[in-house]
Amino acid sequence: MRVIRTVAEMQEIRRCISGSVGLVATLGGIHRGHTRHLQVLRPQCDVLIGSLFLNPTQFVENEDFFDYPRDEAFDIANFDDNGSDFVFVPSVEEIYPTNGNPIPLIDPGPIGKLLEGIHRPGHFEGVATVVTRLFSIISPDKATFGEKDAQQLRIIQHINKSLKLGVEIIPIPTVRELDGLAISSRNAYLSPIERKAAPVLFRALTAVKLMWDSGERSSDALRFKLKSVLLDESLAHTEYVAIVDADTFQELNHFVGSARALLAVNIGRARLIDNLFLGKCD
Repeated sequence: MRVIRTVAEMQEIRRCISGSVGLVATLGGIHRGHTRHLQVLRPQCDVLIGSLFLNPTQFVENEDFFDYPRDEAFDIANFDDNGSDFVFVPSVEEIYPTNGNPIPLIDPGPIGKLLEGIHRPGHFEGVATVVTRLFSIISPDKATFGEKDAQQLRIIQHINKSLKLGVEIIPIPTVRELDGLAISSRNAYLSPIERKAAPVLFRALTAVKLMWDSGERSSDALRFKLKSVLLDESLAHTEYVAIVDADTFQELNHFVGSARALLAVNIGRARLIDNLFLGKCD
């Protein structure tokens, strides 16, 4: 496996690749969720490229940019162990060569103004910008993004289509621990006691899924269930819960199309998000 650190070198290598290219883009802090992406994509492309870039534009004020888990040698070794041919590890200056000027940001579309977009203003502009930049540099044929970040996934699908980037976006189902906790780099912030509390997110989601499967279609009742399960855990501080249209991410009052339950919860230093697809509306 070869490590690439400049845009010029990455683009030169890409020009020499005749087969299909797959991309797994990460912030670092590689875990089993990321390696699942690599394992899924490896058989689907001739050349597999991983990217390792802690993108500053998607961290909002007072977030954990400087504390975010990072171990470049460990992360690169994981890319190598999981079949990557190249790993792109650029600096901020390589990705955003602005010469001191403000970084021009990509509009994530109307979904970017909801839920996470409200609670983390500017976050999705940063996501849309870095993904567009990586796509322009690497020109992948396929790229994976996780369903754990369902709103982010939908925004990436939107910009890929609206900007005609031409990349096949492959959703990867959420990878979970045995107790249901969605695997995330930020789980590293949890103390042992907080880690025992964290599966409450999945318990809340599965409780709502059971209600849905039993025929419940009141969005108020479903949201109340999410909140009530979370209230049973004293260490969990709910930021939001939502029952939304799975395509538009608008809060649902009357069910049409498909529905998804989402939540954001703070446990200690860790801000955890999770979601579950409920199903198609009758």
